[in-house]
Amino acid sequence: MKHWIKSFCSFAFVVLLVSCHSKTEQLSMLIGHEDHYLQTGSCDFFRGRWVQDDSYPSYNSTSCPFIMKEFDCQKNGRPDTDYLKYRWKPRRCKLPRFNGLDFLRRFKGKRILFVGDSLSLNQWKSLTCMLHVSVPQTNYTLERKGALSTFTLQEYRISVALSRNGFLVDLVKEKMGAVLKLDSINNGNAWRGYDMLIFNTWHWWLHTERKQPCSWDYIQQGDRIHKDMDRLVAFKEGLTTWSKWVDSNVDPKITKVFFQGISPTHFNGKDWNSSKSTTCHEETKPLRSSTYPKGSPPAVAVVKSVLKKISTHVTLLDMTTLSQLRKDGHPSIYGFGGKRGNDCSHWCLPGVPDTWNQLLYATLITPRNSKNN
Repeated sequence: MKHWIKSFCSFAFVVLLVSCHSKTEQLSMLIGHEDHYLQTGSCDFFRGRWVQDDSYPSYNSTSCPFIMKEFDCQKNGRPDTDYLKYRWKPRRCKLPRFNGLDFLRRFKGKRILFVGDSLSLNQWKSLTCMLHVSVPQTNYTLERKGALSTFTLQEYRISVALSRNGFLVDLVKEKMGAVLKLDSINNGNAWRGYDMLIFNTWHWWLHTERKQPCSWDYIQQGDRIHKDMDRLVAFKEGLTTWSKWVDSNVDPKITKVFFQGISPTHFNGKDWNSSKSTTCHEETKPLRSSTYPKGSPPAVAVVKSVLKKISTHVTLLDMTTLSQLRKDGHPSIYGFGGKRGNDCSHWCLPGVPDTWNQLLYATLITPRNSKNN
């Protein structure tokens, strides 16, 4: 298990959530907005700042027996704990606190699937921990079959699964080598039948190392084979293929679709005007502003352009900025590889991914057009 991060595609990501439900049990509490941004009345959950709150974290790693070593920064010897004591505060409203028991009751009998790289793993582990600590006496199973890992709480007949996939579009082994097919998404056959789908992709579109586990040798664009091409152009075409899959496979009458924003890496302290570090190591406090000095990654514009053209309604869960502000939240030397590594892409647990799941929960329980004041 400790080698999962090496075994599939990882790092900064786009997360897309598709929530499906029957006509007789439509989730009317799901939030939508015509411009694809999650808002309730005048409130935007994703614009705000981090504030210190000693009531956090909502769980500790010792209460989650299946938390991965790579994310368990406290067990790995991280000496500070202040990074655990922050909550996200939107500008004009109150963000509902995550209620695991309520989540389980609302989605009893549902099947939830994360699809993506090791940041999907990061968020999946967070959600499973948050649910487990809410009902610690309830029996659970945790199993892995190939690329699929599934956490199940039998009493609530709810499963939360993870399918490892770095690009969403197909990466195929052929005689010439590994080919990334921008207009092929046979992967999608495995995504049918779930009540909620949460996708992510981004970091591996930027990788140049050809010996990495999710690396490719060629990119196929229609009938054309490229040794390389502009990565943002490739990303947009691949994401467009995903959007066509959603339009073809998701019934808009019974499905709500969400898209979660780019998650940042913090490799360079100059990005936040730090003078003491060129990485996230020894960062112990978040940025206190509500904006990030260098703005959004260019992939954010790609995401927004694809969402504007998709026919199925998609709501953007825009967690990019709030994650960028948390330069203190990464494992650094207290994650995979220890002092030999410096992980500035993943996140400690408990930590920032818990807020991602809190925001996901908030979108599922807040009635459309109501104000969170």
